[in-house]
Amino acid sequence: MTTGGTFLPLTSAPDKRPHLAEWHGHRVFPLVASHRTATKDQRLGRCPFLSDVLGADKACVKAPNSQGVCSISAESNGQRQDWLVWPYRALDDALLTTMTRRLYTVSPDRQIVIQPVLTLAEDRIKAVLSDASGTRVFCYFQEKLGGEIGLSRTPASPELSFDITLVELLLSDDGDRLCLGRYGVIELQTTDTHGSYRHAVSALRSALDLHPSDFPAQAAANPEWAGRKVEGPNISNVFKRTFYQVAFKFQVTKRDTSVGCALAIPKPVWDSWLPFLGRPELHQQPDGTWRLLDDQNTSPADWIYVFDIAERPADHGGPAPIEIKLVIGTDAQTLSRAALDVAPARAIESSAGKDAVLDTLARRLRNYLPGFKRLGEFEERCGGRAGAQRWYTSRRWSMSTTVTVMALSSIR
Repeated sequence: MTTGGTFLPLTSAPDKRPHLAEWHGHRVFPLVASHRTATKDQRLGRCPFLSDVLGADKACVKAPNSQGVCSISAESNGQRQDWLVWPYRALDDALLTTMTRRLYTVSPDRQIVIQPVLTLAEDRIKAVLSDASGTRVFCYFQEKLGGEIGLSRTPASPELSFDITLVELLLSDDGDRLCLGRYGVIELQTTDTHGSYRHAVSALRSALDLHPSDFPAQAAANPEWAGRKVEGPNISNVFKRTFYQVAFKFQVTKRDTSVGCALAIPKPVWDSWLPFLGRPELHQQPDGTWRLLDDQNTSPADWIYVFDIAERPADHGGPAPIEIKLVIGTDAQTLSRAALDVAPARAIESSAGKDAVLDTLARRLRNYLPGFKRLGEFEERCGGRAGAQRWYTSRRWSMSTTVTVMALSSIR
């Protein structure tokens, strides 16, 4: 039986291992999309995201071992979350429109048109720009949609590509030709995972072939199919692989010809970033956006959009919608300070304000030097730290030895 006609709850308890969350754009875990649209997309191998953007049915372009896999469900952050593994999953009209309006400072009541470069028609764009509506027109390049725009390698800089490059199209003063306006960059953060999806993809494909009329019910009764040998995300690699590129792109878009850069990052990935950023304080602004640490910039050019994938499918049977959770205005300097100043400082400090490295050294050395356990008692016998320091000095120990022993003697 369907619930609202769009999804089925699982009818057997799943294990805690990672699972494929969405297959060909539709839920297979922790509930199963049951609308006929979902099953049709899965049967045909259709990508609903590329199809919607291009206005024509498009098959999934992923390799056979991962075909149709859009996101995985894993508990790597301590709770089950959806980890995006396919950037085109985030080709959501609402998300793209919101980020474009933010980057170009377009008011909500102003009409805009956003199209991939593959669908542009010059006459139509000229007609839109020349009417009295005031509509602004933007196009974008992406890997499968016209190819990525990037920076070539030089002897003093790396080669880098932008995930999505937006540019505004303007009409010349005489109205005869189109001109380039300023460009903006959108980065889409996906997740690297361990292992392969081959076994889970094969299980779901075989189940769909065997149960064409009741695949959703069968998938709900057998959640093991979506979890077969699926492994979780590589959390440390997610941050290391992305942080430099994001900070770099925040910087290279700081020019008059650009409106800035926005990072679209799934919530579980943002959650996994927080320890690497020292779990920075967030401060809400009057407009509802947020800032990191003590940043008070009222008009930042760079933005972080933290989003999540809704658990339930859309009412019309389409993919689960994207939900924006946080909008953070920032810059490369603030992110770098969080990652390279705040996080290291918080890593080295123990709860008592002592040096965590010295604390660990002392604890480990006690396994080899039993007398090390009495350092604190020695200080007490000398009448406190000052007395111990006088004792060390009277023995004419070197300054470096004195400082080291004093530091170690502070460890209980």
